[in-house]
Parts: sequence; C-alpha cells; structure tokens
Amino acid sequence: MQVLVTGGAGFIGSNFLNLSVPRYRDRRFVNVDHLGYAANLANVAETAKSPNYAFVRVDITDADAVDRLFHDHPPDLVVHFAAESHVDRSIVGPRAFVRTNIEGTFNLLEACRKYWPKGRGLFHHVSTDEVYGSLGESGAFTEATPYDPSSPYSASKAASDHLVRAYARTYGLATKITNCSNNYGPYQFPEKLIPLTILNAIDRKPLPVYGKGLNVRDWLYVEDHCEAIWAVIDHGGPGRTYNVGGNNEVRNIDVVRQICRLLAEETGQREDDLLALISYVTDRPGHDLRYAIDATRLKAECRWTPQETFETGLRRTVRWYLSNKAWVDEVRSGDYRKWIATNYADRTQP
Repeated sequence: MQVLVTGGAGFIGSNFLNLSVPRYRDRRFVNVDHLGYAANLANVAETAKSPNYAFVRVDITDADAVDRLFHDHPPDLVVHFAAESHVDRSIVGPRAFVRTNIEGTFNLLEACRKYWPKGRGLFHHVSTDEVYGSLGESGAFTEATPYDPSSPYSASKAASDHLVRAYARTYGLATKITNCSNNYGPYQFPEKLIPLTILNAIDRKPLPVYGKGLNVRDWLYVEDHCEAIWAVIDHGGPGRTYNVGGNNEVRNIDVVRQICRLLAEETGQREDDLLALISYVTDRPGHDLRYAIDATRLKAECRWTPQETFETGLRRTVRWYLSNKAWVDEVRSGDYRKWIATNYADRTQP
C-alpha cells in the first residue's frame, strides 16, 4: 500500500508520519509538502531515514504538479493534512487560505477521481471543529451540528469539507472526514497559543492573551489525534464524518497559567514571575467564544479514546520545547519573527 500524506512536514502531518512510518513497515509513505513557512523537514529527520519513506516537494494548488504526483507515486490512501491553519493569518491575508484549503483540496480530489478506478482508494480529509462556529456556555459539537464558520480560515475548511462530501456523492469517491479540536504537542510552529506562550515565558517576553482570556477550547494532544485518524481509516464507515476531541475544555487564560506553573516546576523559576508576563491584547474579530467536541461516534464505531489528559499532554509538550532548543532556534528566525511583530504590534490593551 502506498500512502500519500499531504502537509507531512507540518505540525500534525509530521507527528502522523513519525508514528506511522516505523509502525507500518509494509506500507510506503510519501510526504507531500511545498515547505511553506510553518513546514520543516527537521520534523521528520529521523523518519526520513526509513526505507518506506519518501519526500516529494509539491504545491497542491498547482494542478499539473498534483497530476504528476499521482502519476509518479500512485496512492492507495491519501491522508490530507495540508492547509493554511492560523486564524489570525486568515484575517490579515485570506487569499492563501482560499487557494490552499479549497483549490488545493479540489486538485487532490480531481486527481483521485482521475487515477482511481471505481472501488479503489480512500481519501481521508483532516478538518477542524471551527467549521461549526461558536457554542454558548453548554452543549458540544456533534457530526450533525450545522456549519457556521466565523473566519476566512474556518470558511475555507468548511468549503473543503463540502467538496469532499460532494465528490463522494457525485463520483462515488471513497472518503472519510475528521473534524478535530485544538491540537498541541511537539513540532507545533510557535505562532499558536501553547508554543508561543512556552517560548515567550522561557525568554521572559510578554505572554499575549486575547481579550480577557475567557475563550474556551477543547485541547487534543497531537499523538491522540494521529491515533484517531488511523482508527477512522481502519474502522470508520465509508463516507462518514467523525469528530475528534480530547475532553479537555480549558479557558485560554487558564492554559497560559498552567504553562507558567509547569515551566516553574520544570526550570526552577518563580511561578509569580512568569505570571507577571501575561499581557492582555485586543481581541481578534469574530473570535468564537467556546468549542467543545462530542466524540461519541468515534469512540463507539472506531474504539478510540484519548490517552493524554491536558495535564499530562501539556507537561510532555513543555518538556519537548525545553529539550529541543536547536529546533526552536531554527523555526523562530525569519518569517516567524516578522509575523509576531506584525500581529501583536500596537495591540496591547491599556
């Protein structure tokens, strides 16, 4: 079996490959990535030594390149992680999100339709809970929750979900979709809340928190997410959608406070000194108040449950960033520094 993994040099895709390649030695994995700002082949440096791994640099927005990819590396399974994923970036520059998340997904689906005879292949689409919009103080997203995206990012992911379903219904393409909650863990590019907070706290820089920090997210450790994807690939029903959540609803301000506590324990710094770095900044437009996932279908049909609590997963994550300074130094250069400076300039609240 040949498995194409799009976005395999990014955060979730690289974790998926690092778990999968050594486990499934009877399968050949092709990492397909165009190596944008958040991708890093260092994420899969050890995995790349495996004989059942290959890397191909392809931009999925280039239809001809995708066509050549399928010709040269005909897949039996496509696991589609490749996406522009940062909400703030989508607000500043939405065009890239439309191109990658919608047009890129379309190009992959067209290639599957062209190269797979009827009854062959599986297209697994990795999506987000943000397509559902915002929850009130109670309730949780189910697979039947109506779509109500709030940002250009979530709208582009909603559109790609609809394309996948349309290709299943119109062309009989074998597809499955997972909509996950907020991921965290090793190799996450430090523009997202958890790695940004960890690294800024280490450097004694301000810890930016949107608004009052009361927005709630359901946090999912990245390795639990990767295991869920395999559970759906192996056991999920054809054409089905599965929500993936970590059962860890936490307010953003409490995430930052827990990171300060764990860093104090791991490094010997004073927790109060780290907490003093918290800096409240102007909230972003359309900021959804609360997300929560009901993963009942996934657990019942695919026999999956998360292994990490937020406490254990966050401690593993803090330790990883403390132990991988060379990786951190590499990714924090260039585009990362420019983005942080642009995004948080003049946003500190009085």
